[in-house]
Amino acid sequence: MSTLLGLECHLCHTRFPADALFVCDRCFGPLEPVYDYDRARATLTRDALAGRPKNLWRYRELLPITDAPRTGLHSGFTPLVKADHLAHRLGVRELYVKDDSVNHPTLSYKDRVVSVAATRAMELGFTVFGCASTGNLANSVSAHAARLGLSCYVFIPDDLEPAKVLGSQVYDPQVVAIRGTYDDVNRLCTQVADKHHWGFANINLRSYYAEGAKTVGFEIAEQLGWRFPQHVVSPVAGGTLLPRIARGFRECRYLGLAEGEIPKIYAAQADGCAPVVRALHDGLDHPDPVRPATIAKSIAIGNPADGFQVLETVRETGGWGATATDPEILDGIQLLAETEGIFTEPAGGTTVAATRRLIEEGRIARDESIVICITGNGYKTSELMLDRMAQPVHLSRALRDFDAWLEERESARCEVRAPRAVSGTRDRGKVSSKTSPEALFPKA
Repeated sequence: MSTLLGLECHLCHTRFPADALFVCDRCFGPLEPVYDYDRARATLTRDALAGRPKNLWRYRELLPITDAPRTGLHSGFTPLVKADHLAHRLGVRELYVKDDSVNHPTLSYKDRVVSVAATRAMELGFTVFGCASTGNLANSVSAHAARLGLSCYVFIPDDLEPAKVLGSQVYDPQVVAIRGTYDDVNRLCTQVADKHHWGFANINLRSYYAEGAKTVGFEIAEQLGWRFPQHVVSPVAGGTLLPRIARGFRECRYLGLAEGEIPKIYAAQADGCAPVVRALHDGLDHPDPVRPATIAKSIAIGNPADGFQVLETVRETGGWGATATDPEILDGIQLLAETEGIFTEPAGGTTVAATRRLIEEGRIARDESIVICITGNGYKTSELMLDRMAQPVHLSRALRDFDAWLEERESARCEVRAPRAVSGTRDRGKVSSKTSPEALFPKA
């Protein structure tokens, strides 16, 4: 059942038909779908959801399509992992990881937004489907276009990680690598969409595309038993995800699915591309564009399309923003992998590292519930971690050689663990007020 009424400008609230429009022709504000919430409330209930397939279309009433979903029938409803080991290491009580690194079919959160954009593209009669991308979106657009039989063009910067380029090429789109940054690619795609009347997921279909991201908010609330966490940390690239998580929370509350305060929402960006976080820290209304210089290419967007809405959302919810250096990003990838068995790309490493900083700065209380959003899979960028990994042990196939190696290894470990002399016992068992979280929660 469709409850879509049309589009509305986020700034001046002018109404538009539900066409391939993405910007207001009066004030140049972004356009957002508008729904008949009374009609949605009649069928989108907890009882109804309990019997629906576990994909993003379970929230069909509040997604901007007018007929049946065309793709994404296995996308969404990704795990919300209770991350006790990571919580222990960060020194917090209750921590969850919303893990879109296992989203179907291309292992990133982009499968949510593309499922919606591709379905709407077909409803609007487009036969060519494309995008401007830093990698993950190109993978998803290519896969969903292949499933739907659409001609596909994906435009990328020419310095992307090889695995991400391959992750698009395998679906046989036309990959166009542009000499320049993502922002250069995006400008070109805007011109191509206008001249050739093609459907671009994150340009002329952006109003519909962005709505797929709010299913992250719906799922977090539902997977927590229809309650909200107190804090949510999200990576920020073009700015699609963070504001829509908040929109999902608000719609849950408005329809009576969940109650309580909307969580404080925090922006995580790489230090080498942090226009939104810099604007937050400097008190600006709009981010100043920057030129990206970071290993976190999937979030390396210097002029985020929805940057204003990210700032607005973070401030309205009482959140904040933090950055991570490239070494901290790699540390974040490693920490998440060794504590929770989740291998994320640099965007996820950024989120983990930024969360750690927000906790250490006292922005996030250690005894309150936290959800961090992991948006992509580390196997797409695995070359970044190669130099940090211990080399395999090479042995013959003889058991005696293994036993000799094992004995030597255990002997070396015992020497490292040998107790040191203690000068006194007076302060043993006491915890100083200056004790670090690492001392309280040592690495196993």
